[in-house]
Amino acid sequence: MELMLEVDSLAYSYGNGPVFENVSFSLKKGDVMCILGPNGAGKSTLIKCIAGIFKPAAGSVRIMGEDTASLGAMEIARSIGYVPQQNEVIFPFTVLDFVVMGRTPHIPLFSSPNNKDMDIAREALSMVGVEDLADRTVSSLSGGQRQIVLIARALAQQPALLLLDEPTAHLDFGNQILVLETVQKLAAKGMSILMNTHMPDHAFLVGNSAAALTENKLVAVGEVKTVVNSQIMSSLYGVKVAVREMEDIKRKVCVPYM
Repeated sequence: MELMLEVDSLAYSYGNGPVFENVSFSLKKGDVMCILGPNGAGKSTLIKCIAGIFKPAAGSVRIMGEDTASLGAMEIARSIGYVPQQNEVIFPFTVLDFVVMGRTPHIPLFSSPNNKDMDIAREALSMVGVEDLADRTVSSLSGGQRQIVLIARALAQQPALLLLDEPTAHLDFGNQILVLETVQKLAAKGMSILMNTHMPDHAFLVGNSAAALTENKLVAVGEVKTVVNSQIMSSLYGVKVAVREMEDIKRKVCVPYM
């Protein structure tokens, strides 16, 4: 299977010391990897380094074999779609106008979106199943719908890799499942997805692989069943965690306890 993302010995530091060091993993076409870890572990920083927003202190990121250090911001944006944590949209953009902003890396300077760009934006909305929201204002959407629209905007870039920074943060159960079902559908269509999350259960729901990040390093990376276990999760979050098979839903769950 084709490797879409290769992260090799990546490191990043702030002024007071390293955020993470020697981070290495890879992601195949159509796979979903969940990055797990406590608050402050560096999950969002890692995503931003891969997206080219932050410059790593060491190591490399390769997308489809090409080192992103040799690419400009617009070139990276044509290969990598980055979905940040939710933020408020102040202006009353329609959903379609908001999603077509994802075409920016493909539109020449001082030019406007053309019919092709609008068609690609509509196709992105259709890919995530919210084409009926095209004429709604983004500010009128629910939290889950807004997150799906953010994903659609990234898809309008026509990337090979999708990076999701805590896509279910602050969402209720129903909206979390809405977002996770979208992730699952996109992966089934061949999209490679790297997402970070505070919820180990999300790895069981949508992940092919998982990585555990804490104390400036990856402490585990591999198949979900080898990473998301009681020992690693308890150590990762500093509390007792039980991982149990639920017969009625035919999958494992993580449960913290005292």
